[in-house]
Amino acid sequence: MPDWLRRPIGKASEISTVQQIIKQRQIHTICEEGRCPNRGECYARGTASFLLMGPTCTRSCAFCQVDKGHAPMPLDPEEPQKVAEAVSLLGLRYVVLTSVARDDLPDQGAGWFVQTMTAIRHQNPATQIEVLTADFWGGTSDAEHQANSQQQRIATVVAAQPTCYNHNIETVRRLQGVVRRGAKYERSLRVLELVKQIDPAIPTKSGLMLGHGETEAEVIETLQDLRSVGCDRLTLGQYMRPSLAHLPVQKYWTPAEFEQFGQVARQMGFSQVRSGPLVRSSYHAGEAES
Repeated sequence: MPDWLRRPIGKASEISTVQQIIKQRQIHTICEEGRCPNRGECYARGTASFLLMGPTCTRSCAFCQVDKGHAPMPLDPEEPQKVAEAVSLLGLRYVVLTSVARDDLPDQGAGWFVQTMTAIRHQNPATQIEVLTADFWGGTSDAEHQANSQQQRIATVVAAQPTCYNHNIETVRRLQGVVRRGAKYERSLRVLELVKQIDPAIPTKSGLMLGHGETEAEVIETLQDLRSVGCDRLTLGQYMRPSLAHLPVQKYWTPAEFEQFGQVARQMGFSQVRSGPLVRSSYHAGEAES
């Protein structure tokens, strides 16, 4: 692995403080479940991105470390309140709420995002909340019904007025079937498009993990597609293989190449761009563009 992908672990005491708050409440973070390389830095800054609805995903993306392949646990009715308490204890001014995909739930978990947002705002009215959702697609074999249901679920979350609505497209069109089993390129673009149609004032965001075999031209094409549906913010990071059971890395893009992609994205009109090998969806999410 290239030297530029190695990060300091962070101070054990600072990491332990966040981990204790999370584990005592039996809630989850994508920082831990996804083995984020930045979690030491983020924990030292007193931040974490919460993973709602348990640690088990109903999808089977080939790049992701999150638990999958068996039935998820029932929802914890106290989870929204527990997350709100953790936000208070950590003193967070900006929170990212994400989740596993829960295709087993009638509304795919859209209402759970809203319940958690409501609980956070009750205890922390000044805290801004960014959501990173799945595509909310599923539940029936009727494509028209699925599309209508997806729109309703997205509208439910949008109505709760998140500070930013994030949905990751993850990779280029050609590699979707290999990397994102159960997801579709056009479907993800549609999520971002629907958010803008429902409420144009809410910033939208998406991200890619590079290193699956995509070409420079394919990355540029994906950025153009994201801008075509009004996507405002962008994250680009390097895919790092979590285990031998996951897809192998096809290429390690250099910091200079990430910087070049970032410049191209800014020229396209993205209002906020984070592009670097260790960038992840919620990395420095609450900070203004530098």
